[in-house]
Amino acid sequence: MSLIDKIPLLNDAALKNLLDNARRLSSSGSPKQQEDAAELLPAVEAAIASRRTVKLEAAAEKRSANKKPAAPKVAKVAKAKATVVA
Repeated sequence: MSLIDKIPLLNDAALKNLLDNARRLSSSGSPKQQEDAAELLPAVEAAIASRRTVKLEAAAEKRSANKKPAAPKVAKVAKAKATVVA
């Protein structure tokens, strides 16, 4: 199983660590490490972006589910008349 195949199995912290290492090796590693990092970087970045999108959508859904409906607006004139009449 290659490292690219293991990406979906990694937790967020391990994926971030892999991204950091791949970026570091792409600029300062041996030619083989640079080649491997260049192959790995797009897959890792795509996985992180996908996870970020899923988390943002879940947060937006949670916010909309917890949002209270707005209270009906009462016109100021009607409200003033109601207090005068009462």
